[in-house]
Amino acid sequence: MTIIKKGEKISVRDLEEMAQKIFGNLVKAVVDIEREIMAVDADLHADEEAVLLEQGSKQQDLWGINLYPEISGSGFVEFDSMINLRPSQNNKSREVEDPEIKKKILNLVDKFVIR
Repeated sequence: MTIIKKGEKISVRDLEEMAQKIFGNLVKAVVDIEREIMAVDADLHADEEAVLLEQGSKQQDLWGINLYPEISGSGFVEFDSMINLRPSQNNKSREVEDPEIKKKILNLVDKFVIR
């Protein structure tokens, strides 16, 4: 697992290599939208979530996504994860439903990933 912090970058090529090791075409990631960090390269979003929680993240700030390094444009990020199921935060599906949260996630991914 890799933790990417504010000011750090990861290349699409690195993501492609990570994808090949586990799923073939995708890399699971969890983004902390407040601390501006992202965990990548684990079998489960829950594993990444647990590490970020241990490092001081708050549950309400963590969102699971999938990155598809071979896809450019809007298909690069998929907002789907079991950790996103949060009725207490008005998120009643695996999809990130709040457009503002999606925007924050996309901005962070753009900061972290060199395309």
